[in-house]
Amino acid sequence: MINRIRDIRRQKGWTLADLAAACTPATTAQTIGRLETGTRNLSLKWMERIGAALGVDPEALVRSAQSDPVAIVATLDDSGVQALETQREAIRPEDMGATGARMVLQVSGSTGAFRAGDQVWLTQLAPEQAARAINRDVLVPRRAGRFAFGRLVDSEPGRLALLPPEPGRKQVIVEDPAWLAVAETLVRKL
Repeated sequence: MINRIRDIRRQKGWTLADLAAACTPATTAQTIGRLETGTRNLSLKWMERIGAALGVDPEALVRSAQSDPVAIVATLDDSGVQALETQREAIRPEDMGATGARMVLQVSGSTGAFRAGDQVWLTQLAPEQAARAINRDVLVPRRAGRFAFGRLVDSEPGRLALLPPEPGRKQVIVEDPAWLAVAETLVRKL
């Protein structure tokens, strides 16, 4: 089993001290750090306390070594989409099946219909399948490790046209994309 406490804590933007204080009863940041790194055993009682503090099912704190993690690959805000230097593991929503999305776009700043804190779960397609994604939001890799994100408005062999979600932005053309990922699920906290 792989401990995911650190991934979930960081995804929520919490420090070790924040999580320690949110536990009932409160504990120390040092104890949380030891549980995250595995230098202290993660018992069922600790899983319940930490899961309650983070607002997740205790089962979400661990995953099987055989299951493939889903990566957050980029962030989106009013200046556009940016690739992450280091990908992070996304926390799969409880109602999403194991064969759901393959990657996640984390919204860090409100833009268009997306709000800060949203996660857009995407499924990767081959470029020749782009016609299936017309008029849907897609993430497309560009040169130099960058991405383009927006509504797919045109698809020709070797060329995709996207309309970014930010108001007033011009259409983006991506030549010869290696793949595209179509938005399947929007996860928004209420």
